[in-house]
Amino acid sequence: MGGHNSKTIISNYSAMDPMDVPVPDLDKLFERDGYLKPYEREIRRRYGCFKDLWNLIESWEGGVDGFTRGYRYFGPQFNSDGSVTWREWAPGAHSLHLQGDFNGWNPKSHPFKKLEFGKWELHIPHNADGSCALKHQTRVQLIINEHLYRVSPWASYVKPFEGFTYQQFIYKPDQPYKFKHPKVDRPASLRIYESHVGIATSEGRVGTYKEFTDNVLPRIKKQGYNAIQLMAIMEHAYYASFGYQVTSFFAASSRYGTPCELKQLIDRAHEMGLYVLLDVVHSHASKNTLDGLNEFDGTTACYFHDGPRGTHTLWDSRLFNYSETEVLRFLLSNLRWYQEEYQFDGFRFDGVTSMLYHSRGIGEGFSGHYDEYFGLNVDTEALVYLMLANELIHKLDSRAITIAEDVSGMPASGRPVREGGTGFDYRLGMAIPDMWIKLLKEERDEDWKMGYIVHTLTNRRWMEGTVAYAESHDQALVGDKTIAFWLMDAAMYSHMSTISESNPVVERGLALHCMIRLITHALGGEAYLNFIGNEFGHPEWLDFPRAGNNSSYHYARRQWHLVDDPLLKYKFLNDFDRDMNNLEEKHGWLRSDPAYVSCKHEGDKVIAFERAGLLFVFNFHPNQSFTDYRVGVNVSGKYQAVLCSDSKKYGGFGRVEPEGEFHLTQNMPWGNRSDSIQVYIPCRTAIVYARSD
Repeated sequence: MGGHNSKTIISNYSAMDPMDVPVPDLDKLFERDGYLKPYEREIRRRYGCFKDLWNLIESWEGGVDGFTRGYRYFGPQFNSDGSVTWREWAPGAHSLHLQGDFNGWNPKSHPFKKLEFGKWELHIPHNADGSCALKHQTRVQLIINEHLYRVSPWASYVKPFEGFTYQQFIYKPDQPYKFKHPKVDRPASLRIYESHVGIATSEGRVGTYKEFTDNVLPRIKKQGYNAIQLMAIMEHAYYASFGYQVTSFFAASSRYGTPCELKQLIDRAHEMGLYVLLDVVHSHASKNTLDGLNEFDGTTACYFHDGPRGTHTLWDSRLFNYSETEVLRFLLSNLRWYQEEYQFDGFRFDGVTSMLYHSRGIGEGFSGHYDEYFGLNVDTEALVYLMLANELIHKLDSRAITIAEDVSGMPASGRPVREGGTGFDYRLGMAIPDMWIKLLKEERDEDWKMGYIVHTLTNRRWMEGTVAYAESHDQALVGDKTIAFWLMDAAMYSHMSTISESNPVVERGLALHCMIRLITHALGGEAYLNFIGNEFGHPEWLDFPRAGNNSSYHYARRQWHLVDDPLLKYKFLNDFDRDMNNLEEKHGWLRSDPAYVSCKHEGDKVIAFERAGLLFVFNFHPNQSFTDYRVGVNVSGKYQAVLCSDSKKYGGFGRVEPEGEFHLTQNMPWGNRSDSIQVYIPCRTAIVYARSD
């Protein structure tokens, strides 16, 4: 660990013509998208920077394997003889001391010795009886320059002490949790349930890992999801930051329970066949100094850029210096820690747009012109870090999935590094939820443009996976509303009972809620995501306890009783969501080629497309139904409805029910398809047809 310099890394390729840099599978990238060819020099240059850095790390003692296990060198290392060796990287510090329960909070008795390259080391001998001086659950604190109190960046367990400041506690239980179940294979069709442990209880408090394991995992499995994405796991002192202002990167949040209880949650998910993704935040860090990374060594640099480049003006947070060796060690080791210590299967990377561009994406529209992605605005150091991260994650586990939260549409971000890509498996289709909210907020149903909906749902890069979603946590936050609440608003308080009189607002709301989800699921991507509770039309919005709402938990919970009550209409949305997922599991449209759209009729408000051998027909017209409506299909035969949003079991009118009449193809080409059928398609209804042998 100590055999190399911690200075800024300079690529060996800097003296070489980028066109001479070999990229193993670059031809595949250009085969798929010839418009990238003019940017070949820049693509090769980036790959050269990545490869050089990877090879440099590999050349150091321990190689990439040792480099990415920084948690076995830094922080407290417990030796077999009961002694402890504690190391930190604090290049700007003049002195370092450790105090805690173990030494009676003596700030002077345990000074660190300065090593080379900004590293510090402390050896704590075992007690007279041979036992370890740092016992389980004892509190410790670092002192920098004799007056700055800090938490170790490598702390694996922190919790509030006497107020709001988080402090480090040694977490070394006598009987650590042992995983009983292996990781699961990566799903061919990824159906993600985005979750937040803290809000997953119906009570006005913070939920726990244990409650999530016992109460929520079975719901997720029953709903037909095969993956969960856990938010707000990395410790964050401010609960209302939704987990995006991370203070301790290696510590799983203690507000929900212990590290062992999180491991139990993940193990149980694996037992149920659920793939587990971590929402990882490596794009920025909290500005907190007492319990965060900021000014750890007494300077404004250390893990971050000094000056304006080190601060995100909108998020009021610190930005990592990805060119610094020890920052790379810290972040790459952090990924490995969650993969190996907690057995997470994969990652959703937050804030990728902010990382990729020197502008942090602030005020940029991203027209889609390729010059925007290959010019000087791109932050090469951050891009190379993402390439390193993806390469490492997939090398450690070939089943791993990584997802980029990137609104810019960087070409090849969803292709392997060896093709000159960034290495992600999927990117979030962030334009899709924006479209739905815009339509619901600003346009009457009769003014919806079918072409605009289809374009937004299909406008994605060929062979780069997209996660489609109608709404995520972003859309539910205070200041916005869930789709169900946009649709039905106050009527949800008065007309969601199955025994109340019919209400046109609720009828419309139930119908469009199902249609929006199905067309997003079937047309929008290669994976699908739903935020916890939205599958049954959770009302209102999300608002965490904070000063502005008198620290109320009223909107920071999930009202499970709404969907569990058989006398409420939430069950209809929940049932449709489950049947939609189960139908995907059976036919696999997410793992199939993108759909062929044969109809997008503006006047009729009808969209029709085929995918995975199924025919999907949507009539968004608010009041016009069509009998004998001709729809093109490419495979002749007998078609039968297998899912209908208007079914009575989903609170509809039952004008079309699944498993009803057969529709025979009529040897008549239609809509650029070789054949066609005629169907009855009621207003505000979506129907899925399957061929019946």
